[in-house]
Amino acid sequence: MANTDYEGFWNETLSRLRTDLGEEEFSGWFTDLRFLRAEEKSVVIGVPSSFHRDKVKTRYQNAIKIRLKELAGGEIALEFEVNPGSSLAGAESAHSGAARDAENSGAAGQKGEKAPGVTAVMTAAPKPKKPRPAYLKEDFTFDRYVIGENNRFAASAAISISRNPGTAYNPFYIYGGVGLGKTHLMQAIGNYIYENLDNKIISITAEDFLNEYVQLISESKITGENRMDGFKKKFRNTDVLLIDDIQIFEGKTGVQEELFHTYNTLLNAKKQLVFTCDRPITELKKFSERLLTRFTEGISVDLQPPRYEERFAILKSIIESRNASIPDEVIDLISKNISSNIRDLKSALNTLIAYMELTGQSITLEIAQQRLRDMFASPRQANLSIENIIRVVAEYFNLSPNDLKGKKKTQNIVSPRQLAMYIAREITDYSTTELGQAFGGRDHATVMHSIDKIKAKLLTDPALDSTIESLKRLIKEFSAKS
Repeated sequence: MANTDYEGFWNETLSRLRTDLGEEEFSGWFTDLRFLRAEEKSVVIGVPSSFHRDKVKTRYQNAIKIRLKELAGGEIALEFEVNPGSSLAGAESAHSGAARDAENSGAAGQKGEKAPGVTAVMTAAPKPKKPRPAYLKEDFTFDRYVIGENNRFAASAAISISRNPGTAYNPFYIYGGVGLGKTHLMQAIGNYIYENLDNKIISITAEDFLNEYVQLISESKITGENRMDGFKKKFRNTDVLLIDDIQIFEGKTGVQEELFHTYNTLLNAKKQLVFTCDRPITELKKFSERLLTRFTEGISVDLQPPRYEERFAILKSIIESRNASIPDEVIDLISKNISSNIRDLKSALNTLIAYMELTGQSITLEIAQQRLRDMFASPRQANLSIENIIRVVAEYFNLSPNDLKGKKKTQNIVSPRQLAMYIAREITDYSTTELGQAFGGRDHATVMHSIDKIKAKLLTDPALDSTIESLKRLIKEFSAKS
């Protein structure tokens, strides 16, 4: 059968799928597909990227083949070929599919075996020759970001933003604990835009933003000249501004004022802003109210510690990228024993890879158990996060987590709050400073005072010990299910 006959079948298939799926869903995933050629009982379809290809194959391949079979009267094999040249032309229509995906199935899988229920995002744009923006790490891309239930919505929203920066989810606020992938996700947005669009990008840490601001203010005072004009032009004339760890700005009124005006200028010009932080907007302290209000104008996403399936998939992905050979039983061992964050998973894997490279020995289950025993013994690896402790203690006393993190000093709240701090100190290795930050930005002294209070009560109230043990058991049970 001639190419033209197959192309006719393809066009009619698209027409029927448009009716089946509806205009919005069809436009999101089929507008950029192109009929390339046909062979005996097979057609080859061009797609703009690996991500687009994998999503269409996962969600729509069966429906396409059924329609083709109806029209051709027999089975027609379906093949996809990545054709990056069409990716820019189709960015706007693909945006609606990626935005909708934030509520549905997330991102598509990458090469290699993955754990059940876990996928990874891929992009296939050729590496451009233009200079890479400072602070933008080349390996922080969507194709290396493994997607699971803990980050599916966040990653899908990030993909949508990267396709049409400044038009959806602006500003984008990513928060979560240490090592959960906030920086990776933020920079993946920047890398996708850098590789596929012509937008000007600035990626910077909050600390460097602050240091640059302070230095120029100091120079202005010394020289009597205004050195801030260049700073303002730099940050207010970009298309995409990525700032990492904005909790650094707490209590810094001058730099907050500067960020506020930069924010307004960029948002009014429909430029994209992305921020990461180690806590929710509501828990930021010593921030101007008008700046906090600005942060809530867009979308805020929470990254949680990865579940077993995500941990397994993350390790598999890293192993593939490193061309290492690690048995699945060792990956399973690490995934079951380290649940705190991605950074700790990578650390454990790097330990084994380094051992293998330096000794020339293959990694066995016994070697892994021996080399990682100290990491496995850490209380952090039991997924005993401060958030989980706060949640369980709050529920036990019919309170909300915000009650324990807040400033209210009524007795029905103060005692559970002190108890939660005491238990967190007992069953984890978080410092009192880290605990204070998690409990609403309190200082080290406040945490120590709370712990001492509970210790004193234990001397006079035997029933309290029973309550603490019950809470510890509930926390561990809750954490095991997380």
